[in-house]
Amino acid sequence: MLQDIRRRVRRWVKRVRDADGQALVEYALILALVAVVVVVGLSHLGNVVNNVVSNVATHIANG
Repeated sequence: MLQDIRRRVRRWVKRVRDADGQALVEYALILALVAVVVVVGLSHLGNVVNNVVSNVATHIANG
């Protein structure tokens, strides 16, 4: 049983070291870049929405 586990771990390590592992790292980097873009975009969108709501509130208050 222990040999079977060792064999499976060796196969998994080999698979990670091959091109599949490289592709996995590339996908992780792309995902991280997309996450950063989404955070920056939502932050900007939040500021825009805040300005619009403030302008509407000011116009309502001033009549």
